[in-house]
Amino acid sequence: MEDYYSLAVQNLLSFRASLFAVIPVLLLLLGLATRLRRRPPYPPGPPGLPLIGNMLMMDQLTHRGLAKLAKKYGGIFHLRMGRLHVVAVTSPDVVQQVLQVYDHIFSNRPASIAIRYLTYDRADMAFAHYGPFWRQMRKICVMKLFSRKRAESWASVRDEVDDLIRMVAASVGQPVNIGELIFGLTMNITYRAAFGSSCKDGQEEFIRILQEFSKLFGAFNMADFIPYLGWVDPQGLNSRLVKARRSLDRFIDTIIDDHIKKRNEGGGGDEADTDMVDDLLAFFSEESAKVSESTEDLHHSIKLTRDNIKAVIMDVMFGGTETVASAIEWTMAELMRSTVDLKKVQQELAEVVGLHRRIHEADLEKLTYLRCTLSRRPSASTHRFPSSSMRPPRTL
Repeated sequence: MEDYYSLAVQNLLSFRASLFAVIPVLLLLLGLATRLRRRPPYPPGPPGLPLIGNMLMMDQLTHRGLAKLAKKYGGIFHLRMGRLHVVAVTSPDVVQQVLQVYDHIFSNRPASIAIRYLTYDRADMAFAHYGPFWRQMRKICVMKLFSRKRAESWASVRDEVDDLIRMVAASVGQPVNIGELIFGLTMNITYRAAFGSSCKDGQEEFIRILQEFSKLFGAFNMADFIPYLGWVDPQGLNSRLVKARRSLDRFIDTIIDDHIKKRNEGGGGDEADTDMVDDLLAFFSEESAKVSESTEDLHHSIKLTRDNIKAVIMDVMFGGTETVASAIEWTMAELMRSTVDLKKVQQELAEVVGLHRRIHEADLEKLTYLRCTLSRRPSASTHRFPSSSMRPPRTL
């Protein structure tokens, strides 16, 4: 009886050991079968390594590197960056399908961890998904923030241009850093247009916040490609994100509170004295954001939260400073490279405007060659010296 009992125990232990040995293999085979069965039919592309995929090729993915891959794998090919799947399209026919025929499908912009956090989970317009909220936000920007009437009401902003001209005129015979001067000009104009502050109080602090945001937006975060590393935060970016957004909240919340207090006291003034914060506060709601496309009245079709207002202001500050300053700087650089075009622009300015007064908005309609230069040069310069994508990326 004891022999039978010991034999049964041995068989049970042997079966348990075999079971423990077989289960991992079965799970592995089941996982591989499930993965192969559910794997989408991706286009051809360079083979990748386990876990990281093609991330070792990142330094090769310039416009020339992508062109070489297109020659090898065709007009549409696939890359895997960690857990992210990327499809590059170079065929004109496929590009037309993506950007025109199915634009409503691919119009959403991809957002990294930093972008989602710093934009209050896509509460702005630049990274908001295409839909009712985006369409109503676009109406606010076109009809309120950037309308011709609003631009004409910012007459005081033109003082910044006069200050820049006087500064350059006082430096005749000395080298000047055009890039720094143009960036300072666009920052001053955008800051005054957004916050209505004629003084420079707080501007240095806001520039530091913008610079930190810019660094975080462009920082390489491993967690964007391998989500398992998000909780580890090997690069220390999470703490920087929290600190940067806390600084922005403290800065802009103070400005919003001041504007709300002024509105409650009835000190809004005429339109010439208002700014972008005043325009956005007209749609402000303490509750969650609401969107309705059933009414033509813009004020009743959308309600914005504080997060929406702060995120939109950051869109304006980024789009109105670095982007505009880079375009102006490259335009002037290209004009200096092409002396023929530069002389034509100077001759047209001398004939139409003269040498004893500055250009007014009414003169632009008569400055045909200058307008052609402004519309052509930034595009040509950014193609020859691409600093960032001028077209919003599509999600594939």
